[in-house]
Amino acid sequence: MTTLLVTGPGGAGASTLSAALAVRAARGGRSAVLLSRRPAPLGAVDGLRVVAVDPQAAFEGLWGSIGPALAAALPELSVPPASSVVAPPGAADLALLAELARVEADVVVVDAGPLDAALALLSLPGALTWWLGQVLPTRLRMLGAVRTAAVRTGTARPGPVDAVLAAVPAVERLLSAVTLTDPAATEVRLVAETRRSAVDAVREALPALALHGQRATVVHARVLPDGGAGEWWAARTAEQDAVLAELAGLVPVRTVPERPSAPRGAEELAALLADDEARSAEPPVSPVPVRVPGGWQLVVPLPFARRGALGLTRWDDDLVVTVGGARRSIRLDALLRRCVVTGGSLADAGTAAARLEIAFAPDPQQWPADLLAAEGSTA
Repeated sequence: MTTLLVTGPGGAGASTLSAALAVRAARGGRSAVLLSRRPAPLGAVDGLRVVAVDPQAAFEGLWGSIGPALAAALPELSVPPASSVVAPPGAADLALLAELARVEADVVVVDAGPLDAALALLSLPGALTWWLGQVLPTRLRMLGAVRTAAVRTGTARPGPVDAVLAAVPAVERLLSAVTLTDPAATEVRLVAETRRSAVDAVREALPALALHGQRATVVHARVLPDGGAGEWWAARTAEQDAVLAELAGLVPVRTVPERPSAPRGAEELAALLADDEARSAEPPVSPVPVRVPGGWQLVVPLPFARRGALGLTRWDDDLVVTVGGARRSIRLDALLRRCVVTGGSLADAGTAAARLEIAFAPDPQQWPADLLAAEGSTA
């Protein structure tokens, strides 16, 4: 299954392009699903199923599996039925993620909305995994398994922790079924107007995408039709040409002609994309420790990142990287966990080759003296 995640600056036309991509996939003989936060007025298209995600309904379904366990664990608490619960903030992203984990098709097109919403969706699997690790670390899960067995045998009464533990397998199954951060399975498409602000928005989005393991394969740029005249048209065309040149320096560009009105129906949507052959994007290199004099170095590719938008901290066994408001926690391997961070710098800032280079040195408190001495002799 191939997933196309479509996003762009607000008002750029991501929803329209999502529908067009889904229609073309279906007309190409592949089964297709269009996932969106709002209904898409396409009509019937052979091979295409349109799913409008309903956050309230999705949360009610989730509550239907959690609520009874919570009520049993806390009999003194009045637990509302699924028909009375109110979906919390963020339920829309969770619902979209859950639906994405369930669908089966050759091509799934996700109308991810504006860039900030798409980046939040991309970060959600990692964030949920991180919170599971914080709230339910391995040692607590082991104790929970013992407790669950005691509850089943009647030697212990169910409590709040049992309700939480009961929900964990469902969340982990959902996360294992989602491939948003795998460039081999999910392709990110950007949609943009040919305005100067679009260049800035795309440039800011690229390091955040890379932080979550993704890279945009193409930007669909909306362009003016030929044949215009006058001073305004000349100025607007000049701006468009400059923007297209700058966008091409960031991401491969495909142009989409502007229309006098929004396309309606499958025929007009399919006509928007004259050519949609897949273009592979070189995925960001996964951070892997490299041996350097005096220790190791971890390199995190962040194309077009700038120094002022970058942050780096270490928390326990995690390296926490922030770029442009996006944040990811990278779990260190067994080697780097026994090291201390001695420095970090952004190399080639603002360019396609920009990368965060973090230096590590052995922690004397966690290395045997003989190994530390040997390490020092070869540094």
